[in-house]
Amino acid sequence: MPVAIITGASKGLGRALAGALAARGWDLVLDARGAGALEEAAESVAGYGTRVEAPAGDVTDAGHRAALVATARRLGGLDLLVSNASVLGAEPLVRLAELPLEGLRRALEVNVVAALGLVREALPLLRESPAGTVITVSSDAAAEAYGTWGGYGASKAALDQLAAVLGVEEPGLRVWAVDPGDMATGLYAAAVPDDPEPRPAPDAVVPAFLRLLDERPASGRYAAPALLEEL
Repeated sequence: MPVAIITGASKGLGRALAGALAARGWDLVLDARGAGALEEAAESVAGYGTRVEAPAGDVTDAGHRAALVATARRLGGLDLLVSNASVLGAEPLVRLAELPLEGLRRALEVNVVAALGLVREALPLLRESPAGTVITVSSDAAAEAYGTWGGYGASKAALDQLAAVLGVEEPGLRVWAVDPGDMATGLYAAAVPDDPEPRPAPDAVVPAFLRLLDERPASGRYAAPALLEEL
């Protein structure tokens, strides 16, 4: 069975993607900081009969990242790494003039530094897989200038660049930065708590990720709404 690590998997897009992969027979290593919510998520996808391991921890902790990769190794290897864990830097979002610098540091540490740290830890296993793949979850705020989204967007823009360079440096892998578009997630609700617009559920976005895994296009940046329009 193929094996995937998904960070930020206790809710939202991470949990939805975990369910879809489990339904396809993937073995999973799921990560999140909250042990209770992560255990519930793991139990919800274990019914498909695949193996699911869910060590709770913070991706900024090098020891936790090593434990995630070691768990994948025990399951047989690693075919897919999804860097989905993210923080905003401020909740709700604020203009740059009010953005706490410590919040920006935290966003960069979680969204960029930890993501690269996990990739570096996982590269030996990913290189061994004939279908080794890295997915970094991006945002349209990485490419567009939206008021109050500056700190978060800067972290995602940095993550996009890391993914682009990784794709060049590791031609044997597929490396996709995926902008999922707006979604009804806890992260978005924390960012914009008074937003009156309805947003798609994460489950509605997952088919775009599955399409990438099925078709395996070249490494690069992809927008889920565009992928969904073509289905």
